[in-house]
Amino acid sequence: MLPGEGRGISYFIGLDRAVWKSPLLRGEMGMIRKLVLPVRKLLSGTLRKLFNFLPRERRFAVYRNFVDCDPAPNARLELKIADSKEELEACFTLLHDAYVGSKFMNPDPSGMRVTIYHALPTTTTLCAKYDGEVVGTLSLIRESVLGFPLQRIFDLTALREKKGNIAEVSALAIHRRFRRTGGSILFPLMKFMYEYCTTFFDTRHLVIAVNPSHIEMYESLLFFKRLTQKVVENYDFVNGAPAVGATLDLSTAPEIFRKHYSSKPPKRNLYAFFTEVKLPNIKLPPRRFYTTNDPVLTPELLDHFFNVRTKVFMQLSDRKKKLLHKIYDLPAYRAVLPPIPVENQEAAVNRSHRRFSIRCPAKFLLPVLDETPCRLRLEIFELSRYGFRAHSHESIPLNVWGEAIIQLGPSEVSQIYVLATRESANGIYDFELGEPDLIWRKFVNALYRGSTQADLENATRFMTG
Repeated sequence: MLPGEGRGISYFIGLDRAVWKSPLLRGEMGMIRKLVLPVRKLLSGTLRKLFNFLPRERRFAVYRNFVDCDPAPNARLELKIADSKEELEACFTLLHDAYVGSKFMNPDPSGMRVTIYHALPTTTTLCAKYDGEVVGTLSLIRESVLGFPLQRIFDLTALREKKGNIAEVSALAIHRRFRRTGGSILFPLMKFMYEYCTTFFDTRHLVIAVNPSHIEMYESLLFFKRLTQKVVENYDFVNGAPAVGATLDLSTAPEIFRKHYSSKPPKRNLYAFFTEVKLPNIKLPPRRFYTTNDPVLTPELLDHFFNVRTKVFMQLSDRKKKLLHKIYDLPAYRAVLPPIPVENQEAAVNRSHRRFSIRCPAKFLLPVLDETPCRLRLEIFELSRYGFRAHSHESIPLNVWGEAIIQLGPSEVSQIYVLATRESANGIYDFELGEPDLIWRKFVNALYRGSTQADLENATRFMTG
């Protein structure tokens, strides 16, 4: 759940602060300030109540006037994937303090908030560092066999029927020092999230679960739409706090942002900030191949965060333990995973056709038909050792061998004979491989041997040599 940055989002709707900073109060010191301070809290509450009587669109327009997105953030700010023990620990600690402060969890002896979703290779934790210190974090959770946290309370059926992958935005926290400094950390972190999802994470739909008191900020500024108008009064993932679910289609978001922000000055123009501005502060991960995840958890890191520092693995149900063994089905990981009942061990780890998420463009060349070459475009989104799944806007004949030219990375091309064996909804086809070439074999073998992005980079460093 997104706690609305604890109290740190309040500057967006701080009409009381606007009054407090009016020329009259700003010009007076001493006795006048001492007299006003005791009534500031009362004034704040009164203004908020009056503000809530405004029509919805008027309120949203006011929210958007409080946007503060600096197109040239301080160079001391760095945005990256948290990939070391120190960075992850700092993120989880920051998150713990924000959630405890918002009463979304009870204090944990570890001083960290760590969930089973943080243990998944399909989850990426982003962090903002200022002078080397982690001051902001959020996690992006792609769907896996464990689903999403919010699917316990919100129905995602209608969203799943649409094209594109879904990711839940969760675990947002900003350091207390930066909660009253406008959007100096929040907006760069949001831009990082936007760029990562649209260029690296193969995500179209974002989903969130937020406290009802913060949902209008996400609706007005980022144009999230509610999954349902119903408020869930007791969400166990955040200590029984109420929650509202919402979603954003990243494919249509730029046009909506353009309509509402393009005429605003640079520090208010979220359209330009998200879609045009290039922030040198953002360190996108280097990738040799068109994979869509950036897993960082080695066996040592899994053991440290989920066995030693916390008891997350120990507290899992037997079912979730078995699912975890299916996800991490490599010998190096089994030693740190929670034990499962003996009778289930063989079924849990025997997975001969592991599948990997990728996003690779490809051309499918079929034999000449009526002297007209047939060239079809594919987008491969999942592969295993013996085949792959791809989307095509054109109809592909089944059980006909053809040559696939697959762009595995900017400089890595594989050419393989393949056979479309099955068509499912929305132009998705299953393909069987003939004899793979050397590039494909080394790439897939590297995926099978490792579980982190670093494993893949190391295993394929000399692939073309």
